[in-house]
Amino acid sequence: MSVYHDSIEIESSGENDIIDITEDVQSVVSHSGLQEGICMVFVLGSTGTLSTMEYEPGLKQDVPRALDKIAPKNQEYQHHFTWHDDNGRSHVKATLMGASLTVPFQKKKILHGTWQQLIFIELDTQPRRRSLIVQLVGE
Repeated sequence: MSVYHDSIEIESSGENDIIDITEDVQSVVSHSGLQEGICMVFVLGSTGTLSTMEYEPGLKQDVPRALDKIAPKNQEYQHHFTWHDDNGRSHVKATLMGASLTVPFQKKKILHGTWQQLIFIELDTQPRRRSLIVQLVGE
């Protein structure tokens, strides 16, 4: 077994920006020299998340709307009193969704469904530059 490490840099436009990272992750796998194994992607930061979805305009509206029901904008969050900012809801959503995503790969190709893309969702209230750590374990 070997381990390969790389990173992906992305810039978001702020809260609810959903970015398709499928090709970026595939590029890391392609250049790793590994044929098969597991690819783990991890977002550095406590207000972003990773997941999969069918990356299409309707769901790009539906997903943020559903997340806003879980942690609404116009609610009091204790986090605001701690840091005097306005992103308590961002932290709640990120905590519930998680900071990593694991995807298998074979023959240097990540395995995912036809309509399933790997995505990053910006949950913070402002644009951010993000580093996504990509680590592969395989042979």
